[in-house]
Amino acid sequence: MIHKDRIPADLLPLVEERLKGREDEIIFPPPVFAALQGEVISYDLESDTLTNRFPILPEHLNPYGTMQGGIIAALVDNTIGPLSLMVSPPNFTRHMEMKYSKPVSPELGYVYVTARFVEQKKRLLYFEAVVKTQEGEKLASAKSVHWVI
Repeated sequence: MIHKDRIPADLLPLVEERLKGREDEIIFPPPVFAALQGEVISYDLESDTLTNRFPILPEHLNPYGTMQGGIIAALVDNTIGPLSLMVSPPNFTRHMEMKYSKPVSPELGYVYVTARFVEQKKRLLYFEAVVKTQEGEKLASAKSVHWVI
């Protein structure tokens, strides 16, 4: 099922084309994306990049008042995952490596996650992602390997 109301109008035709025939088996964007209150900002077909925006919610904070690392990883996974559906047949995350650079504090309001498809080697897909502030300050980065089913 494609949630057309959660995808920018200019991106919707591409999503429908890429997921054609798989609408009954794939929920796009996934339910966890909605739970994280994610918003698709842009998709660049030429560079195979997807950018999403996520709010920094009080329920995602650790005891220090900053976003918990696992939530940051979930934001990255919820950007790489949808991108992976746009560039490949069904696949799943096999390995994801996170590098945290700075704390993510509620004062930032939102974080922006940009994922990029790097390459495919046989059944393995390689992705990179970066988490930034609205001003472009890097907060975290990730590398992920997916396996085509």
